[in-house]
Amino acid sequence: MNLGRVLMHGGDRADGALITRPRLYEAASRIALAGRERRYRELVRLAGVQPGERVLDVGCGSGYLTGLAAEAGASALGVDASEPMIDYCRRTVGSASCRFEVGTAQALPVGDGEFDVVLTSMVLHHLPDADQPAALTEMHRVLRSGGRLLLADFRPPRSRLVRHLVGAVSGPRMLDDPHARLGGLAEGAGFAVTGQGRLGFLAYVVAAK
Repeated sequence: MNLGRVLMHGGDRADGALITRPRLYEAASRIALAGRERRYRELVRLAGVQPGERVLDVGCGSGYLTGLAAEAGASALGVDASEPMIDYCRRTVGSASCRFEVGTAQALPVGDGEFDVVLTSMVLHHLPDADQPAALTEMHRVLRSGGRLLLADFRPPRSRLVRHLVGAVSGPRMLDDPHARLGGLAEGAGFAVTGQGRLGFLAYVVAAK
């Protein structure tokens, strides 16, 4: 049984994979994702999050990135399809500027144009390929005109040995290099890509509506 199966604990669904063991997920993230705090703070900076802005974190998981957006002065909403994850966020993320709701990336539970910034990190590889365009269309819908999008997903290591270890632990989906795919998804949903790059274990795209 690989780590992904342990973390999901029966959370496979037709519209994506759910993480249902939040404490184990957060512990594994702290160990496996070296430099996570520095890199996630850089994602918030790259997205240009400003005090007073409204930020949506799609697939918020344990609420780590949501909390960093709130630290930057934003009012942040984290959405995740996993009820155990949302319960965990509500109990552990202490910022009064954060709130959390259950919902899927393909049908976000918010109105049109409500947000200045949409963030999503380490989420798209959990969604079936056929559902990813719908998720990006939803992110476009909920952003105001001129709003910003930051997409980030896991970038597989170059080392053959480390790639083998990642595949053995998490399965082959994590070995897909998302770099070109992210830009195409954003443009296909009507965004204008304004930047892209690599940040340690992440590939990212910044775009505007």
